[in-house]
Amino acid sequence: MQVFFLSLLLISVLSVSIRLYLLFYKHRSHFTGPNLPPGKIGWPMAGESLEFLSTGWKGHPEKFIFDRISKYSSEVFKTSLLGEPAAVFAGAAGNKFLFSNENKLVHAWWPSSVDKIFPSSTQTSSKEEAKKMRKLLPQFLKPEALQRYIGIMDHIAQRHFADSWDNRDEVIVFPLAKRFTFWLACRLFMSIEDPAHVAKFEKPFHVLASGLITVPIDLPGTPFHRAIKASNFIRKELRAIIKQRKIDLAEGKASQSQDILSHMLLATDEDGCHMNEMNIADKILGLLIGGHDTASAAITFLVKYMAELPHIYEKVYEEQMEIANSKAPGELLNWDDVQKMRYSWNVACEVMRLAPPLQGAFREAITDFVFNGFSIPKGWKLYWSANSTHKSPECFPQPEKFDPTRFEGAGPAPYTFVPFGGGPRMCPGKEYARLEILIFMHNVVKRFKWDKLLPDEKIIVDPMPMPAKGLPVRLHPHKP
Repeated sequence: MQVFFLSLLLISVLSVSIRLYLLFYKHRSHFTGPNLPPGKIGWPMAGESLEFLSTGWKGHPEKFIFDRISKYSSEVFKTSLLGEPAAVFAGAAGNKFLFSNENKLVHAWWPSSVDKIFPSSTQTSSKEEAKKMRKLLPQFLKPEALQRYIGIMDHIAQRHFADSWDNRDEVIVFPLAKRFTFWLACRLFMSIEDPAHVAKFEKPFHVLASGLITVPIDLPGTPFHRAIKASNFIRKELRAIIKQRKIDLAEGKASQSQDILSHMLLATDEDGCHMNEMNIADKILGLLIGGHDTASAAITFLVKYMAELPHIYEKVYEEQMEIANSKAPGELLNWDDVQKMRYSWNVACEVMRLAPPLQGAFREAITDFVFNGFSIPKGWKLYWSANSTHKSPECFPQPEKFDPTRFEGAGPAPYTFVPFGGGPRMCPGKEYARLEILIFMHNVVKRFKWDKLLPDEKIIVDPMPMPAKGLPVRLHPHKP
């Protein structure tokens, strides 16, 4: 009997050993080939993902990039991220190459969790759905189209400050920034302005956003499982809104130019077909995520840096009060007012250089190609990093210094300042983000000065930068 159990144990150990060997062999087989970039591939499955993520959790995501650039003396290196063979492209030349070769040598890539949370995208692929969105959005998000919404954005901002900031001694900035940008997105994308209706979406929406880029394990209690449940709840609510809007459009109670939702309902594809309700719900859901997450991070860090740098605050305050004093009582901001906010926007750009809301993004090689003398195989995932240029002394002298004058005149060299990406996949909501950031700045500085309550609050990046405690501040209202 003992011989039997010993034999069984040996067979089990041998089986596990063989599986581990095959896993390791399969992992290494992805990285074979002539003249690949320098680098290491890490552990099977995990690769270097933990190091990649942990540098962000510690508040220094650029460390993963710069350590390897220094080690390999190369601005492209191989690694393994999220279970995939990958090459990291660093520097302006890498940015230019990837942005210029979109849909030629590379195309967008997202983790599998994205397709699982947005089921309608699996009918084609998340990449195909993104292409469709990019054809729809420019008509709504181009500057001339957004001009008519500036007054609405200012109105929402005033209501937000009246509800959540006024008559308070202290506030926590990050959750309030998320509330503001989410309310604004609901109003402009779906004409939902009632705070109670917005609040119904807010909590499940944040659950969805926090679980979107996670390990796709659909088990109770996991962030991914919670994200799927939240997306199903939001999608159900959105379909009810879509059905009502169809009725309103048919009865003449709503117009095509009212918001993105109306535009989507009336738009047709090349074959003259309308999008179905589930598809529209997923697209609106994606827009709410894209239209709120990055801007709320940028707004939070604006408040942080203006608290730390009083001379920057004073110059922003001076510019914004000149605009405020030119307005009649109750008059809302307009396009001309926003165009006068040049210094404020330079400050916002310097904030996004030092704390880019979009840390970088993935592409996928759709064919074999050569970059900087190294072979990149078809199917490899390619990552570009904003920090590789934003915090490089070659691109920005004294990169840790806060200096808005970097953006005066011609501004930074091409492909060095990339908070919105670049090329055909540059964020289509760039102008929308500019408007919501500037309108927030106008409303916050004309009401308050503020101090940080936690001078040494830690910054974490997961996947966007955020203060670990949400940036609590003490408010000092201006005297009337």
